[in-house]
Amino acid sequence: MRKKRLKINEAVKIIRQGGVVICPTDTVYGLLADTNNENAIRKIFKIKKRSKGKPIPIFVKDIEMAKELAFIDKKQEKFLKMVWPGKVTVVLKRKNVLPRILFGNKKTIGLRIPDYKLISLLLKKLNYPLTGTSANISGKPASTKIKEVLKQFGKEKADLVLNYGDLKFSLPSIVIDLTGRNIKILRI
Repeated sequence: MRKKRLKINEAVKIIRQGGVVICPTDTVYGLLADTNNENAIRKIFKIKKRSKGKPIPIFVKDIEMAKELAFIDKKQEKFLKMVWPGKVTVVLKRKNVLPRILFGNKKTIGLRIPDYKLISLLLKKLNYPLTGTSANISGKPASTKIKEVLKQFGKEKADLVLNYGDLKFSLPSIVIDLTGRNIKILRI
């Protein structure tokens, strides 16, 4: 347990310094960084070879943090309490509090509370949202296998890899759009 605590503390330090961490989640391995640090966000785009116009989803620790970033009405909040924490990313109308680079030209934000102890600990220790994008090159499949994740990146590497071995098979999160009158499933 002491070894895991040291890795978590190291991840917190690196994220605070503007670094990027590869970390397991409740779905696939992900790339974590401070959502307020534009240099860290640029590094994620570079590592993933991701188009700057494509938004990056965000991990939050609780609904209160989500409300700081997005407009959430009572009906939406009720839905969020049913699906969070879990493997569901929800698209909402965003508030203008995070760097625009995260969103491309979109006026929306993708938020998720993962059901994974390690991410929950990081979010609690940092007390701010983190990027929640999969650790893969854009267009290539996300993975639960650490060797596959590391193989994709070549020279472009994260500042820290939290290697917890291969995860149970999982697909990336379901994405649900709550910005319209009806719930719209964008990815299953």
